[in-house]
Amino acid sequence: MSNFDPFDFNQAIPIINEDTEFFPLLSQQDEDEMSNADLPESLSILPLRNTVLFPGVVIPITVGRDKSIKLVKEAYKGDRIIGVVSQQNMSIEDPTFEQLHQVGTVAMIIKILQMPDGNTTVIIQGKQRFKLRGLIQSEPYIKAYIERFEEKKHKTGKEFNALISSIKEMALQIIQLSPHIPSEAGIAIKNIESPGFLINFISSNLNAELPFKQELLEIANLEKRAAKVLEQLNVELQLLELKNQIQNKVKGDLDKQQRDYFLNQQLKTIQEELGGNTPDLEMEDLRKRAKLKKWSKEVAEHFNKELDKLARINPAAADYSVQVNYLELLLDLPWNDFSKDNFDLKRAKRILDRDHYGLEKVKRRIIEYLAVLKLKHNMKAPILCLVGPPGVGKTSLGKSIARAIGRKYTRMALGGIRDEAEIRGHRKTYIGAMPGRIIQSLKKAGTSNPVFVLDEIDKVGSDFRGDPSSALLEVLDPEQNNAFYDHYVELDYDLSNVMFIATANSLSNIQPALLDRMEIIEVNGYTIEEKIEIAKKHLVPKQREIHGLHAKDFALRANVIEKVIDEYTRESGVRGLEKKIGSLVRGVATHIVMEDPLPKPMGAEVVEKILGAPIFDKEYYENNDVAGVVTGLAWTQVGGDILYIESSLSPGKGKLTLTGNLGDVMKESATIAMAYLRANASTFGIDYRIFDKWDVHIHVPAGATPKDGPSAGITMLTALASSFTQRKVKEKLAMTGEITLRGKVLPVGGIKEKILAAKRANITQVILSKANRKDILEIKEDYIKDLTFHYVTEMHEVVNIALLKQQVKNPKQLLTGEA
Repeated sequence: MSNFDPFDFNQAIPIINEDTEFFPLLSQQDEDEMSNADLPESLSILPLRNTVLFPGVVIPITVGRDKSIKLVKEAYKGDRIIGVVSQQNMSIEDPTFEQLHQVGTVAMIIKILQMPDGNTTVIIQGKQRFKLRGLIQSEPYIKAYIERFEEKKHKTGKEFNALISSIKEMALQIIQLSPHIPSEAGIAIKNIESPGFLINFISSNLNAELPFKQELLEIANLEKRAAKVLEQLNVELQLLELKNQIQNKVKGDLDKQQRDYFLNQQLKTIQEELGGNTPDLEMEDLRKRAKLKKWSKEVAEHFNKELDKLARINPAAADYSVQVNYLELLLDLPWNDFSKDNFDLKRAKRILDRDHYGLEKVKRRIIEYLAVLKLKHNMKAPILCLVGPPGVGKTSLGKSIARAIGRKYTRMALGGIRDEAEIRGHRKTYIGAMPGRIIQSLKKAGTSNPVFVLDEIDKVGSDFRGDPSSALLEVLDPEQNNAFYDHYVELDYDLSNVMFIATANSLSNIQPALLDRMEIIEVNGYTIEEKIEIAKKHLVPKQREIHGLHAKDFALRANVIEKVIDEYTRESGVRGLEKKIGSLVRGVATHIVMEDPLPKPMGAEVVEKILGAPIFDKEYYENNDVAGVVTGLAWTQVGGDILYIESSLSPGKGKLTLTGNLGDVMKESATIAMAYLRANASTFGIDYRIFDKWDVHIHVPAGATPKDGPSAGITMLTALASSFTQRKVKEKLAMTGEITLRGKVLPVGGIKEKILAAKRANITQVILSKANRKDILEIKEDYIKDLTFHYVTEMHEVVNIALLKQQVKNPKQLLTGEA
């Protein structure tokens, strides 16, 4: 209901003269007399802009139009009776007869008042409804013919009485719930006896739009009008109850905030007395730090916005500390803070050579990067991926690079990471949210251009929490990482100046799209000579320092280091060698403390005394006096190795048997070698009938070790050719290469490790594919000066080079079945 404003009815009482015949509360009899009173044929019409007058109701209206003022004054001098009609469009200043509603209310002017602001206020009371019949005049004001509005008789009874009672009760509830409606309005409603006047009274004060009130005025049946009013009252009551509920809740929250405010003010005063940081001082400190940052305009605006948000948060709220942590992270990140690169290439090369023996390809690539960066000054940092077996120095190489170019160093271990949020961070809405490890590492480094080592990138996993390797695609793409987005930071961060160096043991486990974004540099295993130099220059001094010994207390000669390498380690790197040297140092330290000195310099017998009996037998070539035994070269995770392939014939029907824990690829190589030999038997001087009289057995020791790969293809072919031709293989000869059914020899990988294994085993001749010549050129000449290389393209070349002319027995004996 509309505020029962100080309710028009209550305003009318004190301003009415005592001699005025006016009764604000109509009885049923008064209403009947008023409704049955005679109507004139015509009335002066007063258009109302924003209200509807109901019979019996007293309202004040402000008259502002010249026409309306003239009409009211003339009517007041006469019988004071006018017609009041609401206009259809409230925005029209001077409505015509056609722009008025057809149903209005006969009104009696009770009083005209001149207000202090110069406006004219008229107190009117509705009498009865009428309908417009036709226009008489438009000037100086509207005058029209009217006719009585016929009201339909309503049914009286219990149902109607209940309806009126519900309306009265609901109206009283609204008055009670609304603080703006005076209690006198409730007294007035309780004292209204006439149902018609009650409905008119409430309809006039409903909080409803003008069209709805006009609709009520035009309803002829009182019962229908009452139902409509009850429906609207019900809506108003529900809205008022909801409003009060919301206000009470807000009031309760406000009371709590006020209480918290006073408590925080007291806490603030206590903290100031104790000399602690108050929230105000904390925010001032954040602002001061922000002024010193060299960040972009966008980052500065975002920080200030978040700082303003912090100012609106209650310091006692849980969100306060979350917001403080976020702002401190933004301040700690090295936005546009760069360390100065050292472009002294000779110095950089000296540092790299001092820290790492060998690794020439990697060092050359770093020097190339520095040279280009010195010329261009803004080169996008390359994404290098160092691939090689464990212990060859891939991770420690990152530290050397950082020291060589004068950059900060940071490392991120990727082994076992399965959650994408580890890379991109969590959104701040999560409890315990943190930035990703990329951002955390940059914060730790303190610059935006560190050397960033992504260690063990091939060990990244994936599960239901996401695929971290996919999240790394943006990090490792030089075209995209200038705007890396972390979910926690919520801002783009430029990673294009970071020098990323990834390390991996194998490329097979790296996602292809991720692999495509990196420059692959193979870090091969070390030769024995290289390991000896590394031990002398790095490992022995390091272990001496760790265990508190001096150079005079512990020293190893080259032959002793070689013995440790050959007999106690089997690896591509030097991690196991360092452990063994550490054991030797501890053994010497124990004897020194126990005053039981060891002989100097340390010899082989002292090594065996401390380390125990040798673990591995040194690999030497074994002479084979029978046909069918060939030496192959293999690659393992710990470096190169020699591999014997044995073949033997037994009477049968041409069955091929393979043993030695072979993988599918090696089995296929044996099948291809056999098929090629059968197809080209005449080329090798073999009678094709032999294949149907003898079973072939190929074995690769040791049987407990799984073996696979295409490298043994030419070795298996040579073993089969040796068995069927009964020609022995040349001494100190080894081979590696893949074969095809057409007789081609294809290149294989791991050549450096294989060649070094051949040299360790006293091999003097090596057969390999012509396409592998480039791999031999990358090996230092000192390591291969005693080796002879045979480069082949066809399989018959392999057989011609590998097999001797003399035969163990005449192959014709095989046709007769003689073993």
